Amino acid sequence: MKLNTDFPQGKIIKIQGNCLVLKGNDIDTDRIIPARFLKCVSFENLGEQVFADDRKELKGNHPFDDSNNKGASILIVNGNFGCGSSREHAPQALMRWGIRGLIGESFAEIFYGNCLALGIPCVTASKINLEEIQSAIEKKASDKYIIDLEKETFQNYNNEWKVSIEVGPKQMLISGQWDATSQLISNHHKLLKLHDQLPYLENFNN
Repeated sequence: MKLNTDFPQGKIIKIQGNCLVLKGNDIDTDRIIPARFLKCVSFENLGEQVFADDRKELKGNHPFDDSNNKGASILIVNGNFGCGSSREHAPQALMRWGIRGLIGESFAEIFYGNCLALGIPCVTASKINLEEIQSAIEKKASDKYIIDLEKETFQNYNNEWKVSIEVGPKQMLISGQWDATSQLISNHHKLLKLHDQLPYLENFNN
């Protein structure tokens, strides 16, 4: 499977694409990316190993192996997704597989923060809405959907559900402030100006 390496950048207001449903509560980070893959020196190839043990156990019947889900960019989960250890490898692996947004009933706090640092929104939906969303996607996996962070909706051409995202993360995503690297690059001239004004740096350079 060719993995999506077009990673998030800048302002993130809408996430559009096909969806992948992964049912089950309390899916932890060790299942998302097993501990043996934490020894890698870079995150580059983690996408190929996402849910490695679960996929091996299900012998090709895991949602991440289903050809209908190839290229999906929105992952639909249930409650307390990403619990367990704080490993940042879990959202890194999902991102390198191609996931750009998640919808669930709830997310583990550290996993949520690690996703935000990568520009991957984790939005929540009520249990009733989530069941309807999962059912609609399972009936027709080929449909494309949109997560609209400003409107806090999840929709396609004939369905719309209310979703939620915390105010702070929402503002960071839609303003682009989540992306520290881009923020540094775009403010390069300000950094140079500040550098020139710092007396201890001047003394150090001399």
